[in-house]
Amino acid sequence: MAIKKNNTIITPDFLLSNKQAKNLYHNYAAKLPIIDYHNHLSPKEIAENKKFENLTDIWLKGDHYKWRAMRALGVNEKFITGSSTDEEKFTAWANVFPQTVRNPLFHWSQMELKNYFGIDEYLNDKSAKAIYKTASGMLQKNTHCTQSLLNKYKVELVGTTDDPCDDLTFHKKISESNFNAKVLPTFRPDKIFNIADRNQFINYIRLLEKASGIKILNISDLLAALEKKINYFHKHGCRIADHGLATMPSQITFTSALEKEFSQFVQGKNKNTFSNPDRFVGAILFSLCKMYHKKGWVQQFHLGPIRNNNTRIMGLVGVDAGTDSIGDYPQAVHLSQFLNALDQRDQLAKTILYNINPADNEVFATMCGNFNDGSLKGKVQFGSGWWFLDQKHGMESQLNALSNMGLISTFIGMTTDSRSFLSYSRHEYFRRILCNLLGVDMENGLIPNDEKWIGEIVQNISYYNAKSYFNI
Repeated sequence: MAIKKNNTIITPDFLLSNKQAKNLYHNYAAKLPIIDYHNHLSPKEIAENKKFENLTDIWLKGDHYKWRAMRALGVNEKFITGSSTDEEKFTAWANVFPQTVRNPLFHWSQMELKNYFGIDEYLNDKSAKAIYKTASGMLQKNTHCTQSLLNKYKVELVGTTDDPCDDLTFHKKISESNFNAKVLPTFRPDKIFNIADRNQFINYIRLLEKASGIKILNISDLLAALEKKINYFHKHGCRIADHGLATMPSQITFTSALEKEFSQFVQGKNKNTFSNPDRFVGAILFSLCKMYHKKGWVQQFHLGPIRNNNTRIMGLVGVDAGTDSIGDYPQAVHLSQFLNALDQRDQLAKTILYNINPADNEVFATMCGNFNDGSLKGKVQFGSGWWFLDQKHGMESQLNALSNMGLISTFIGMTTDSRSFLSYSRHEYFRRILCNLLGVDMENGLIPNDEKWIGEIVQNISYYNAKSYFNI
């Protein structure tokens, strides 16, 4: 039997523990639009206003958070990424879902069922069939196409994640349509940094040559090709670059010997592995960052994960299969040196630093303060809780570190970093957590019990700071 609606924890006051928190959320945060400046949504699915076949299609496919949980709960891979039908996969997820209590998946999933489908019942083996039928039926209506789902949460900006070789066909199609949200590309050049894998790197060089129309025989050619693609992205609305790295590189310049080696490497005259991948990454990244500054872009650095730990599962499923984890790399010294080298040349763009290891929260929070220069509010940002940290404790820890080491009032707030069109509940989740954090401080006499004053800060963090930062 389905759980009665009035028993759900996802109430209007979910996560709001006192009167001040409730007033801050309902009066100041709840109705604001969303600027989702970093995500992995498909521009093709937005442009085509896709209708999803069923709840599995929109909710389970590509969601490595759920895949990871299902494996931990003993679900066979055929019901996760394998050959089972969509309904069988959903049933497998529903059967184990009650055991996700205290994992953020429990909150996110119940919020998504409620907010997008009006379903208050807890998902379990008894409610699974009815929930699947109801939600899958609603997904066939125009109210639940991709564009309608974005409109439901009043999303003003969708910042997709795009390879430099992309021709941005679907972004162009969206910009020429009547869709009211901006869907803008983000320049993500990670594949050009993978020089340690010779075959993949050379294959990517060939793709970049085709996309840019420039034959790449040396470092100058490579930088010219990348700059041409930056100009192309800029023409089509891009104002943000993003980079996923374990750590920042230790060196930012080439030696003449390495330039010669690269020429031989890329022309096939040297079949050996490249001798200094770190220095290559540093020199290319540093050149790119100067280009971003010239264009007035925002640059993002997502630092710290160990990706694809389980090579057996990667062989079965591919990358982004749910076998990544937090790394324990040293971050501070190379990050400081890199930002400082740009700042010395007055070529440091607006910058967002995302940390995946909570042990480094204070490192990142203090690093941001080193390079704010009075040119604008919050030029260098300590990014929102990311990946393993975009849950209640992780968000609170990030907000507390930023408050203690910097200024929470300058924060540009949450971003989904998601592949799912149902993930906009995470912005609501963040806003509720933010309002509760401040509401508790108000109740305890740690900050003024002035709703209008603190409410304005809530609105800025939730929406207006990002709107200004990205010039929306």
